[in-house]
Amino acid sequence: MTGFVNIDKREGLSSTYAVNRIKRLSGMPCGHMGTLDPLASGVLPIGIGNATRLFEYFLEKEKTYLARFRFGVTSRSLDRESEPVFGGRVPKRGEIEEILPRFLGEIEQVPPAFSAICVGGKRSYEYARQGKEVPLNAKRVHISVFRLLEQTGEDEFSFEIVCGGGTYIRSLARDLAHALGTEGLMAALRRTKSGIFTEATATELDALTFENLEDHVIPTEDVLPFPALEVNDEKLYHGLSVPCDGADGLYKLYRGGAFYGLARVSEGLVKTEKKLC
Repeated sequence: MTGFVNIDKREGLSSTYAVNRIKRLSGMPCGHMGTLDPLASGVLPIGIGNATRLFEYFLEKEKTYLARFRFGVTSRSLDRESEPVFGGRVPKRGEIEEILPRFLGEIEQVPPAFSAICVGGKRSYEYARQGKEVPLNAKRVHISVFRLLEQTGEDEFSFEIVCGGGTYIRSLARDLAHALGTEGLMAALRRTKSGIFTEATATELDALTFENLEDHVIPTEDVLPFPALEVNDEKLYHGLSVPCDGADGLYKLYRGGAFYGLARVSEGLVKTEKKLC
């Protein structure tokens, strides 16, 4: 069994718990593509078997979130996980809409202190939970869509966000609030899309069993966003490059009609890049 399972993770579960559950059901090594915090819910793609070797090819995939931000309040974790600290005003809808375009495109973003970024051999959140301040470098992230949906409470608004990999929505809540001259935190988060994986095709973790897991596994070749290439020259499968008419780039490689893995074409030659089957 190899491929991907599209999990709809419920709030309160860790991504690690979901991975371990699929690992027990499949009896194979597993891993997830993009952590969802325990307080978040939604799409969590989990690779099974050799599919976990593909994660590097999905690092920049686009993700869609529905988020709720509160204003006039913050916390050390920038969400509901830690004690709220009240201070600052609640902006008007028009003020928020006017400033949102500043956050579109390539922007600089400092990750939250409560994040899994490695600092000095430890996770940043380990220092944060000990009350230690650890400086984190700003990173460039890409925001395609940042749209205000509605006001959902006295101090709360909902947003749709489409962004590239590595974007922290909690940092976005903080930075939007600061741009408005106040404080803010993320009150709720749901991921509705991660690359080709959507909530419409996701399955709740509790619905999966030893008997039905295979019915929910998406074949690896169906997930890869690359064109297909059939090569039957056996020299290719012994580590050699062979002539190819395809344009430069990555391909899903087929051998005798069966999916084999990934191949890269460069300057009229093709070479295997990753064997998966």
